[in-house]
Amino acid sequence: MEGLALKNLFARMAKQEDKEGQKPSAAMVLIVDDSRTQVHLLRLVLEKFGYRTIAAYDGEQGVDMAIRERPDIILMDIVMPNVNGFQATRMIRKNPVTEDIPVIIISGTEQMSDKIWSMRLGANDFLAKPISRTMLIGKMRVLLNKKTLPRMPATSPGHSHRIR
Repeated sequence: MEGLALKNLFARMAKQEDKEGQKPSAAMVLIVDDSRTQVHLLRLVLEKFGYRTIAAYDGEQGVDMAIRERPDIILMDIVMPNVNGFQATRMIRKNPVTEDIPVIIISGTEQMSDKIWSMRLGANDFLAKPISRTMLIGKMRVLLNKKTLPRMPATSPGHSHRIR
């Protein structure tokens, strides 16, 4: 079933490319992980699904790359040298340039404390290793779609927006 959906996705992308004469722009994913093997594996999966990838190998480098490159989404490991994933996520959330970039924390454990702490620091979601490819892509699509949806203007109490 997944293979058929993927085949249809590539067919739609090819049709769009023919119409416009260029490929549709793919979301850029910043992978922040000190394991070169993990980065390589994530790149293989993400690029297979049409995402562009860039990588940083510690939290400090990840924050710098997020500011400089402004990726569409960030996959953040927790345990890294220098600046860990919790610290990096907090720094990303406090910077006006990067505060709206979705962050998915990727942890080597499924400890509830890691998940709660990740969310308190501003992560949008949490995945435990080993990562399910289907789960990762699904969570990324949800967050990327939320990012592109227009925000409703704030309303005063008692007023609501209705489609007429």
